[in-house]
Amino acid sequence: MERELIDAETARVSGNEGRARVCARRAAGIAARDWLGRHGVLVRSASIYETLQALAQVPALSSDLRTAAIHLTTRVTGDFQFPVEVDLIAEARRLIAGLSHDH
Repeated sequence: MERELIDAETARVSGNEGRARVCARRAAGIAARDWLGRHGVLVRSASIYETLQALAQVPALSSDLRTAAIHLTTRVTGDFQFPVEVDLIAEARRLIAGLSHDH
């Protein structure tokens, strides 16, 4: 997870926001898959995107973590712009921290 977050920051500094989003999603997806597994939720897909979507559907998940998961699964527009003003690296860090505190 940490390597993906470092890669996300590096990509952002280099001006590659698309790559930064991908790395942030991967980092959050790793944490989500681990958390879901610890809570007995089976995710049949290897897709990070689908893992984050599954996490967002867990009723017991706090609203702030659900919002982070939703932001992390938001698709870019046709012209590759992110449709909401949100820092996905910060959202990934918030999600990872929140999931790690909920064992």
